[in-house]
Amino acid sequence: MSTDPWGRVDDDGTVYVRTAEGERAVGSWQAGEPEEALAYFHRKYDELAGQVQLLEQRVRGTDLAPAQAETSIAKLREAVADAHAIGDLAALTARLDGLTELVGQRREEVKAAREVARAEARAVKERIVAEAERIADETTHWKSGGERLRQLVEEWKAADRIDRVTEASLWKRLSAARTAFAKRRKVYFAGLDEQREGVRAAKERIVAEAEAIAGSTDWGTTAAIYRELMQQWKSAGRASREAEDELWARFKGAQDQFFQARSAVFAERDASLAANAEVKEELLAEAEKILPVTDVRTARSALRHILERWEAAGPVPREQRDRLEGGLRKVDDAVRKAEDAEWKRSNPEARARAQSTVDQLRTSIEQLEKRLAKAQAAGRAKDIKETEEALIARRSWLEEAERTLTEFS
Repeated sequence: MSTDPWGRVDDDGTVYVRTAEGERAVGSWQAGEPEEALAYFHRKYDELAGQVQLLEQRVRGTDLAPAQAETSIAKLREAVADAHAIGDLAALTARLDGLTELVGQRREEVKAAREVARAEARAVKERIVAEAERIADETTHWKSGGERLRQLVEEWKAADRIDRVTEASLWKRLSAARTAFAKRRKVYFAGLDEQREGVRAAKERIVAEAEAIAGSTDWGTTAAIYRELMQQWKSAGRASREAEDELWARFKGAQDQFFQARSAVFAERDASLAANAEVKEELLAEAEKILPVTDVRTARSALRHILERWEAAGPVPREQRDRLEGGLRKVDDAVRKAEDAEWKRSNPEARARAQSTVDQLRTSIEQLEKRLAKAQAAGRAKDIKETEEALIARRSWLEEAERTLTEFS
């Protein structure tokens, strides 16, 4: 019989392994020496130990899933228990027990991480649903709102899954929000179509009226009507694009027909008025020579004769009217101002009022000078200061009043 610390070969060739529970037959060896049998079954043990070591490396050094690791441990544990090998099988079982404990910890960590991920995913999906419901209730920017809802669905798909009940409840709310948005958008555009149809009818009426007066020669009244029709057009709102373009082309065509005809008539009339403009150019130059006014009566007389000839000259082209009329008006204003100034200078009542003001101020100054002398003699500093200030003011007023009185001289 050959022996070994972990096994032996009996005289009949039976090979045993020693375990904590006692010896267990693992094979039979008839072909050679007992040492060869022990070496062979030691190699079997080494192969088994190598598998345990490889699993340890995978569990500790990789992200091997706990379920897969537990399956591998169970297979190795069964292989060790029934191993036809000689060696410290209890040590291999202990190493597998250590791996089982490590995988259990890993499973708890994975479970905790999964719970955190689910909580985060739930928060993400609750945010997605809340935003979708807000869009469904509030958004009126239909294009951007619809696009954002599509993005939210993609964000939902990209988020991790959560528990089935909560997932189904939140998805139901998201679907309801999308449906509510689609219904509200449909109602809006239906109302918009109805509104646009009303706008189209209103603009049809405006265009019909514009086309009816396109041939009018009542220039002033018709131009005012076109301005009013344009205001109605702007305030009516917008029809559909096709109707809007077609109606605007008709409206503008009628308007252009009228104003082009009016411009042609005005241009012809303005050409006939060019001679009147030349006469008024000469009259304006003559009127401007009156300035500056030195003799009011002569200036007014000269201007009166110019105005008579001005009226007799007749109308002028529109583009020259404002300049010519404005130039003559400036001359007339200057003569009027000179007449007003002359009247003020010759007004006896105004001169008397100016003289009275001068007399009153002179009397007041004399009284203040006497009061100042008394205050100085008595040494009353406060009275002296107040009286001097009053004198300065009165003398300033007197200068102005005397200057006004001089204008009446």
